Amino acid sequence: MNKIYKNASAALEGLLFDGMTIMSGGFGLCGIPEHSIRALADYGVKNLTWIANNCGVDDFGSGILLHTHQIKKMISSYVGENKTFEKQFLSGELEVEFNPQGTLAERIRAGGAGIPAFYTKTGVGTVIAEGKETKEFDGQTYVMERALKADIAIIKAWKGDTEGNLIYSKTARNFNPIMATAAKVTIAEVEELVEAGQLETEMIHTSGIFVQRIFKGEHFEKRIEFATTREA
Repeated sequence: MNKIYKNASAALEGLLFDGMTIMSGGFGLCGIPEHSIRALADYGVKNLTWIANNCGVDDFGSGILLHTHQIKKMISSYVGENKTFEKQFLSGELEVEFNPQGTLAERIRAGGAGIPAFYTKTGVGTVIAEGKETKEFDGQTYVMERALKADIAIIKAWKGDTEGNLIYSKTARNFNPIMATAAKVTIAEVEELVEAGQLETEMIHTSGIFVQRIFKGEHFEKRIEFATTREA
């Protein structure tokens, strides 16, 4: 099975439809699949349910898709620095399902592990638990959270091979590995692409069995949200 594609547009071809659910890796602007996001904007697919920790900034990352009004619902952890996200949410244009960050990560991990739901103490007694099933274990109340799965996951890794095995760089690992397991089709964009067998086996973070399509991206911007320096 050939998993190699020329670019993001080619990797997404034949997979997109209006109203689909997409997981997008990254945390803020760290480790985001920036080429795949731009390609989605070019395709113009609409009414997306977008599962991501947050929505980047206004003019980069997932924020691009908010500007083009392609996202109908966000399942995320926080608004972050995106004013468009905030404006669309407050106006009622954008549906938002907020999750405690650990709960979001576990919902995705559960989806990839075939676990339909789980119980957690996080959110008990708050608006997070409203309308959800609760249950007592050992005298403590827990709230049930449903797993998350997606039609496709777009993720970013530092290095990959032709079989789809992936290595992430430091904190850019974040949500990418769990999202790779929780979608029908996973598309990985990498900075370096090598032949199968050239990655050190013990360094592989995501097995190629979870990756259906892979491509080498060019000219990653790797923006940061804030540049903070210490006074001399």
